[in-house]
Amino acid sequence: MPLAHDLTRTVLAVLFLGMLIGFSLWILLPFLIAIIWATMIVVATWPVMTALQVRLRGRRVWAVTVMTLTLSLLLILPFIALVGTLVANAGQIVDWAKSLAGFTLPSPPSWLVGLPLVGPAVAERWHQLGTEDVRELARKAAPYAVTVAKWFAAKVGGLGVVFVESLITVLISAVLYARGERAAEQILRFGDRLAGSNGEVAVRLAAKAIRGVALGVVVTALVQAVIGGIGLAVAGVPFAAVLTALMFMLAVAQIGAVPVLIPAVIWLYWSGAAGWGTFLLIVTVVVGTLDNFLRPILIKKGADLPLLLVFSGVVGGLIAFGLIGIFIGPVVLAVAYTLLDAWVNAAPEA
Repeated sequence: MPLAHDLTRTVLAVLFLGMLIGFSLWILLPFLIAIIWATMIVVATWPVMTALQVRLRGRRVWAVTVMTLTLSLLLILPFIALVGTLVANAGQIVDWAKSLAGFTLPSPPSWLVGLPLVGPAVAERWHQLGTEDVRELARKAAPYAVTVAKWFAAKVGGLGVVFVESLITVLISAVLYARGERAAEQILRFGDRLAGSNGEVAVRLAAKAIRGVALGVVVTALVQAVIGGIGLAVAGVPFAAVLTALMFMLAVAQIGAVPVLIPAVIWLYWSGAAGWGTFLLIVTVVVGTLDNFLRPILIKKGADLPLLLVFSGVVGGLIAFGLIGIFIGPVVLAVAYTLLDAWVNAAPEA
């Protein structure tokens, strides 16, 4: 009877704890993404915050204030720049829209006609489009325009959600910056209770994985955006600052800066600036191939983990969880790898 009594109590306790954890996650669900992002950001930038605190004579309040303001600028400034650019250039956008009514397709450039194999066919199709009426072109483009409009509306709504999540992320990050040592101590104790010394090692390695991925992904995206932005500004492409911010966000999302640079190259060739188009094309090739070797080097420098494991975690996490997955994936694989390696190499019991 005592065994049955203990078994029943254990089962009920496990069920109660499972329900408690489930309801807690349900309540926190609207803030879960922001909490995860804030945790990743604080863990990745904690050394920067501590170094800043030393420079500010040990004043944590001032260090937290500076880090929170910096984070606010990095997360919220792109939205302000986008809205400001649209408002400042509203008249020009309207003029562009009106000019489409009288738009006529120019003759194909000579370099396009001279392309081997595909040049004559593309030039012929270009002439066909040039002879068609604008209304006919608009009729053909109407189905695509509806699709683009729906996509744009969805993205605008998504931008509002992202903006709110960014604000919540900044607030949670400020709290974690202020009480980071206590939170880290609790997580280390949890890892120790869960898996002993191996659990504590796994927690520390997870923090290194976050910092390594942040170093590799963010720094690589920043370098790509800076090089691409300089190329856009030198080539005379309009809205270079906004396009640079867009390149940075796309590079962080592992899409890359090439989708922004390629239309700019096409626009330069279209405008007759073939020299600047060629220059920007070379910049595009450099930027597009930069992450193939720079990112692995930086990730390996930040976390002493097998490069294949980190790369699989970044790609797999991105596919499974979206943008936040570039941090979740390597962390999960790092913890699993550490615990499995400790279990396999543990000395057998006598």
